Amino acid sequence: MNVDALHRVSLRRTLIVVLLAGVMVGSFVQVWLTWHTARSAVDAAFDRSLFGAIKAIDANVSTESGGLAVELPYALFEFFELTAAGPVYYRVATQDGLVEIGNPDLPMPAPHLLRDRQPHFETVDYAGETVRVGTYTRPLRHAVGGSSDRRLVVQVAEPFASREQFSRQFLVGAIGPDLLLAALAAGMVAAAVAWSLRPLRQLRRDLQARAPDDLSPIDTHRVPRDVLPLVEAMNQHIFRYRELLEGQRRFVDDASHQLRTPLSTLLTQVTFTQRAGDMDSMQDALAALREQLKHTIRQTNQMLALARADTPDAALQPVDLGRLAGDVTRRHWAAARSRRIDLGFEMPEPVPAVQADPGLLEEALSNLIDNALKYTPEGGCVTVHVAASDGVVVLSVADDGPGIPAEDLPRVTERFFRAGNTQGSGSGLGLAIVAAIARRHGARLVLAPATGEGGLVVGLEFPLP
Repeated sequence: MNVDALHRVSLRRTLIVVLLAGVMVGSFVQVWLTWHTARSAVDAAFDRSLFGAIKAIDANVSTESGGLAVELPYALFEFFELTAAGPVYYRVATQDGLVEIGNPDLPMPAPHLLRDRQPHFETVDYAGETVRVGTYTRPLRHAVGGSSDRRLVVQVAEPFASREQFSRQFLVGAIGPDLLLAALAAGMVAAAVAWSLRPLRQLRRDLQARAPDDLSPIDTHRVPRDVLPLVEAMNQHIFRYRELLEGQRRFVDDASHQLRTPLSTLLTQVTFTQRAGDMDSMQDALAALREQLKHTIRQTNQMLALARADTPDAALQPVDLGRLAGDVTRRHWAAARSRRIDLGFEMPEPVPAVQADPGLLEEALSNLIDNALKYTPEGGCVTVHVAASDGVVVLSVADDGPGIPAEDLPRVTERFFRAGNTQGSGSGLGLAIVAAIARRHGARLVLAPATGEGGLVVGLEFPLP
């Protein structure tokens, strides 16, 4: 397994991790809420029991004799000690502590925490163990036992161990179902993810079972709605790839047909040259062979250019169309002078740069100029023109040759097609190359009769950003 496969993200794993993380977080929150609620319920229940003991003691407090007397409810205390699983401590006193009964060292809460006739509960350490102390205060009708304080304090404390034990049992019983539900939800999440991804696994098996040359569209009837855009995009890609393969197949068939005749002619001319009996015949044969080689090389280069124009890997960059057109035009001046043709370049004013592949644009313009020079009679005129108007930059080549018949205009961009009025040699690839390059750049190829008598104007319209 390579490194890319190790780092590739698994959709199934991602879904399970994200969903399980959500289940775990939700379960944690639910457990915390259950624990908090259960603990509050246990504390409230035990504190009510503690407050009941306090009220029972307070009901048996007497101050009629001028002192402080308490008749303890021993039956209640025995029952309370049984439920508390340990000793129960109590204290009855005035708030200043001058008169008190019971355990005098029970800790008192801070004064600001006490409110008359409202119990206050807190957990403290007392007699070497943790206890829960309930404190209750109320006013007295008159002072007792020589104390000037007229507030009575009643305190009862019970060991915290029994409360903790009951809390643990209660919490386990309350949290257990939550944990069981969390485990059940996690299992259902994993099963739901695996079940939901079944169509994708079936799609993978169907694609793996296809023959290498099977480029038919994928059946979308059983594809889930969420995955349908992906499958439709795959079908579009398959369609474009199938068109590309069909175009390449047609190109190979046409190229093999077009090259077979020149190669056979070359072989015949080489054979004739070998049989030439004198130097003049040999020179004539070599001259014919040279012309045929030039034609074959030109045709081969055009087919290679057409194949390159059909590939999808052209890198676009800002191109100064005026400078490029001027350079290409100057490279053809020598060929134009040899045929006494006036080849000119016009650009009334600077034009914006266009996004293009410079190599492909040079190939397209060279084909247009070559065609114009080939079909323009001696003494004629060919003009390369660059201008910007209405949001486009137009690169055009105009000549005063024979032009193209109107009935042939729709087909002149087909590969190896030549118009009916064409004279001389040619491969019929020049305009096909230009049309392919125009498509690559999102440009529009325009063919129109030139102004005046005869001639043709071929233009490329490049949209500005």
